[in-house]
Amino acid sequence: MSETFVIAQGGGPTAVINQTLAGTVIEARRRYPGARVLGARHGVRGIRDGDFVDLSALSDEELKRIAATPSAALGSTRDKPDTAYCETILKGLRQAGATAFVYIGGNDTAGTQQILAEAATGDIAFVHAPKTIDNDLVENDHTPGFISAAEFVAGAFLSIDLDFRALPGIYVGIVMGRHAGFLTAASAAWRQDDESAPHLVYVPERAFSATRFVDDVRAVVSRHGRCVVAMSEGVATEDGRPLVESLVPADRLERDAHGNIQLSGGDLGMAVEQLLKDGLPGTRARVDTFGYLPRGNIATINPTDAREAFEAGVFAVEAAARGGGSVALQYGNGATLPRLVPLAEVAGKTRHMPDDFLMPEANQVSPQCMTYLKRLLPKRFDPAKSFV
Repeated sequence: MSETFVIAQGGGPTAVINQTLAGTVIEARRRYPGARVLGARHGVRGIRDGDFVDLSALSDEELKRIAATPSAALGSTRDKPDTAYCETILKGLRQAGATAFVYIGGNDTAGTQQILAEAATGDIAFVHAPKTIDNDLVENDHTPGFISAAEFVAGAFLSIDLDFRALPGIYVGIVMGRHAGFLTAASAAWRQDDESAPHLVYVPERAFSATRFVDDVRAVVSRHGRCVVAMSEGVATEDGRPLVESLVPADRLERDAHGNIQLSGGDLGMAVEQLLKDGLPGTRARVDTFGYLPRGNIATINPTDAREAFEAGVFAVEAAARGGGSVALQYGNGATLPRLVPLAEVAGKTRHMPDDFLMPEANQVSPQCMTYLKRLLPKRFDPAKSFV
């Protein structure tokens, strides 16, 4: 029987998710001449609805152009299928004659693949290919999409630091990351010295206190004459509630289809700005919400990130030949290589920043975190030291 691969993309787009798509298509055709490769529009919805793109008909040149383009070329979805939904997906896969289904996404995507694999009882290979700018997939040293987004964040905070040296004040940049703070920590990757920004880093792994936050900012301003803060959108208070829920009135909170509070809007930024105005009256304070800007920025596509994402797609075909599983980028002996791990090891789980990536008594990243960041994000710029 000829091979039929179905590919879909789920969750938030990234700068390199299409590299994984292209890698899978090109390798499937190379390994299985004459194979059909179908792309499902808008993730598993496309499979459910029989809405496919024939990727087999595209030339390698067309696929490589798609690979170099940010965002999910097939369209994406935030659907988290339950068992009943997965039955309709499985039916759609069988109607398409699928012998393998490669789903590119995060831990929820891995969860969908696990449900499908258990229901299919072995007649289709289910492969999860990694993708997330949050860098929060277990079993992975880092994930495709993270380096490019992190480079955007690192460059932004280096630039902001130079700006606020010239005109001192307080700046808070709110960075994506609901449960893990890796992307926010990347704000420190290109720090010039101990006086450079970010002076304070707040991540979901540490409980947030509004009172201590104001005190921390006041202390930094007293020491440096300015304060630049990196804050994850998912920071939570001692009781485990998202900070935005504590600062924003309930009638203004937005929720997604799954009931999760929307963290990437501007309400949190306005609330933090008011917090600073109330706690430090008379100071110049600015809060920006980065929102979606880092995750698919065409100007900061990192070559290593692009290559590794493509290789993850190539390896997904090998994973299908082995019966399925989750593709994980693992680091050892100076190299990052894709490995196959069981879906159950990744599905629905969140990788948090290690405790030793944060200073024990300060809201700042540790030397161990800086070592990790420097490996993934070697400095690209050498700005002159200002006179102020």
